[in-house]
Amino acid sequence: MLKHEIPYQSDSAKIFARIADRPWAVFLDSGQPDSQFGHYDIMVADPFIRLVTNGGQTEVFDSEGLKFSAQDPFDLLKATLASYHLNKTDLPFEGGAIGYFAYDLARRVETLPIQSLDSEHIPQMMVGIYDWSVVVDHRLSRAWLVSHRFDRATEALWPELCALFDAPLLIENQSAFEVTSALSSNMAYKAYTQAFDKVKRYIYEGDCYQVNLAQRFSAQARGNAWVAYQALREISPAPFMAYMNLSDESPLHVLSASPERFLQVFNGHVETRPIKGTRPRSLDSTQDKLNAESLQNSLKDRAENLMIVDLLRNDISKACETGSVRADNMFALESFANVHHLVSTVTGKLAQGMTAIDLLRSCFPGGSITGAPKLRAMEIIEELEPNRRGLYCGAIGYIGFDGNMDTNIAIRTAIYSHGEIRFYAGGGVVADSELAKEYRETWDKASSMIELLKAFGCDVSNQLDGPLNVGR
Repeated sequence: MLKHEIPYQSDSAKIFARIADRPWAVFLDSGQPDSQFGHYDIMVADPFIRLVTNGGQTEVFDSEGLKFSAQDPFDLLKATLASYHLNKTDLPFEGGAIGYFAYDLARRVETLPIQSLDSEHIPQMMVGIYDWSVVVDHRLSRAWLVSHRFDRATEALWPELCALFDAPLLIENQSAFEVTSALSSNMAYKAYTQAFDKVKRYIYEGDCYQVNLAQRFSAQARGNAWVAYQALREISPAPFMAYMNLSDESPLHVLSASPERFLQVFNGHVETRPIKGTRPRSLDSTQDKLNAESLQNSLKDRAENLMIVDLLRNDISKACETGSVRADNMFALESFANVHHLVSTVTGKLAQGMTAIDLLRSCFPGGSITGAPKLRAMEIIEELEPNRRGLYCGAIGYIGFDGNMDTNIAIRTAIYSHGEIRFYAGGGVVADSELAKEYRETWDKASSMIELLKAFGCDVSNQLDGPLNVGR
């Protein structure tokens, strides 16, 4: 093993900036170093294997060149990682897989209708296998560059990497980021109303109990997405943030400010933390407290949260020991930059012979962002949302060579590609949901991303006269 301590920075972005332009650079960012989740930041670049899934095929790039596989992407990733193994390590990540699993990868797990338009034009899975990584421990105020030399090239590259991260910080002039058009949505209030009413009919007819209904926002943009991400982490710090530079021939960047953990596996212990229940933050401290109390006391939001907890208990049970799955710490209030949320915790123990990737596949996509029952909710989403979700409501995270895993739910997440930046926001519709409040909630959840776009020149005035005042 190679392990080299590097100078610690309380702002890990200053460390990642040194590799932000490298191929497939990824920053898993705890976002709030002083919070209970702000323990480690992880950063990588230069994967020695890349897995890119488009439709029924996965492109595999490795030292031998390009190959194609029709194998299930989860099984392919599992087989790829099985070639490399580490025993328990000191740090949360000492090499392994890091990447994203788009919501639309669910089509390799479930049979879904094809009705909505694919406007994302991005792969359904992009995962790199990384031999070296930087891990920052904010509680110890220390940072390390580590590698287990599974990639032969690392030995020769190591002195260069050590010198890169040891060198004094330099303030460089970064190219700008600019939003060059007004903000647009794929679901105006009238269209949302029609979709909402259809969900309500499905619920009354017994098709489903809950459906997560989302709208898509987009604007034209150009420039350096890393600059935009640094602004996002100031506007909306969250515990499961990520920045990904997955550019090859054309730019593809992911800017995630997710507050929600999807699945964590640590030494066989499984945890998922579904979010259901939302209220907006207020600049007025008294009103902000009232909003939080309203959420905590809401029977509707608690019932909605419990519905998804039951779904996730069932999902993780598929890969956990019988009798090990428990729901703990129900309906906890967690407050973020723009919203308050109710968060519950479900835990279990990974069953003998099961891996983190088996768990990921059995739970994918996360039930908190589909509805219940999951498959029927996904069919309704495909029918009613005009556009495919792409990465939105998929997952971002790592699966280490040691078998541990941590992933987020890719909400509050923007994709920048093809000269466009876009993001989604949605909420769970249940039997007693009110149209104006649910529509307003999508805008509350989108508010941080909208603030980000405004900071880089986006005109949102065309959206301000009606939708943002609905439900006030």
